[in-house]
Amino acid sequence: MRSVNYGNDILSSGRKRREIPEVPAEPGLVVEDPASGFCGAVLRVEKGNVVLEDRHGARRLFPMRPAAFLCEGRPVTLVPAPATAPAATRTSASGSVHVDGLRAREARGSRIWVEGLHDAELVERVWGHDLRVEGVVVEPLHGVDDLPGLLAEFGPRTGHRVGVLVDHLVEGSKESRLVEGITDPHVCVTGHPFVDVWEAVKPSSVGIEAWPRVPRGQDWKEGACAALGWGEPADGWRRVLVSVNGFRDLEAPLIGAVERLIDFVTEG
Repeated sequence: MRSVNYGNDILSSGRKRREIPEVPAEPGLVVEDPASGFCGAVLRVEKGNVVLEDRHGARRLFPMRPAAFLCEGRPVTLVPAPATAPAATRTSASGSVHVDGLRAREARGSRIWVEGLHDAELVERVWGHDLRVEGVVVEPLHGVDDLPGLLAEFGPRTGHRVGVLVDHLVEGSKESRLVEGITDPHVCVTGHPFVDVWEAVKPSSVGIEAWPRVPRGQDWKEGACAALGWGEPADGWRRVLVSVNGFRDLEAPLIGAVERLIDFVTEG
């Protein structure tokens, strides 16, 4: 009977131990959790765990334990990808794909009009990159009281459209009555329900529980600053604007309204 040569270690089995390879958990790598059968692509790594997404869009979090996953049918140990790994696609403040090395496109004939300077600055802060990609100019009107006259002077037509963003565009408001007769197919009027565009910024982003209620007849900005102890409206606006880093800091009605206007003036 042939004996097994154990070498110098009598406790050794005589077989070489199989090494489990370490694989960087780079986004897009497809692995399987054999315990649950969940198979998906790596989305990200967070605090020693990996987030996988399957082909149906379902996401699950798994701890990155040694030999915990199968990659192409073989056991592997996932490890964080090195810092030099390719960066994920950059996005702009509006959530669109960021265009690196952008040179602003020549301005279109079409325009987006907003009620005031604060509206224009807020739109620029979130959608500025998109507007330069598309060559769209945003102009403040300082009110919409003479909107029909301004439109007649501009002369909307093909390739020369106008999108208008209106504050407090709700049924029965002064603003809704001013725009209800505008039916030109080259003009799109949309807006949000807030009395002032400040209110379209989420209170949590500004660091307050809620926007104060300002009595009718009182200037909204002055009333809000007085209630919040923010000093003059110019000081308050600087505080509001600097708190906005992207579309997630804005309320949904404003986001939807601006996106519709950009689509309208760039159509065709």
